[in-house]
Amino acid sequence: METFANIYKRAAARKGGTNALEQLLEPVKTSVDLRQVTDADVLEEMTKCVFRSGFVWKIIEAKWPGFTSAFNHFDVMHCAMLADEELESLQRNSEIVRHGKKIASVRANAQYVLDVRAEHGSFQQFLSQWPDDDFVGLWEHLKKHGSRLGGQTGRYFLRFIGYDTPIFSVDVVAALVQAEVVDKEPTSKKAQLQTQDAFNAWRQESGRSLKEISRVLAMSNG
Repeated sequence: METFANIYKRAAARKGGTNALEQLLEPVKTSVDLRQVTDADVLEEMTKCVFRSGFVWKIIEAKWPGFTSAFNHFDVMHCAMLADEELESLQRNSEIVRHGKKIASVRANAQYVLDVRAEHGSFQQFLSQWPDDDFVGLWEHLKKHGSRLGGQTGRYFLRFIGYDTPIFSVDVVAALVQAEVVDKEPTSKKAQLQTQDAFNAWRQESGRSLKEISRVLAMSNG
């Protein structure tokens, strides 16, 4: 497996030097920032990522005030208690994207947040207690217990809410292949665990966050 130092060197060469590369590496939120996020914020970000998936992000952003109003500012208890008739009514609401299954996912994910809250006190506490060397396990938890939170959707949710996680973009996958971690996109559990081992090794080598490592990988091939 290629060292992170070599990957970083290649990324720096592509981006015009070390200083230029460092300016492109945005810091990830700390765990203190993460604990300040409310469960309503969690449900809102889940919803954004679900609706962005396979859709034009700018349209979702433009309609977001309508989403906020339609889902009562993502109050978790309110959304978890939405009746079937209310979900059907939301499918006729022109202020949001009228995708029935994605609308229904808001209720399901609100119930998911409540389940996590009942066990851990809050979703943020749950995230802060999750072992930071097992992001693949967290991805699986989102996929299994949440609604439409598998794959890149769940990873984007974690990244945007402030949790340190890689994103498997096309360029990141290409870098993983070049580094001889995997031979194609890591979709199987075995391949994802191989990738997790690589990221954990690179984090130990470099002292950098998973987000920074992910971005360096992407820029080493972009």
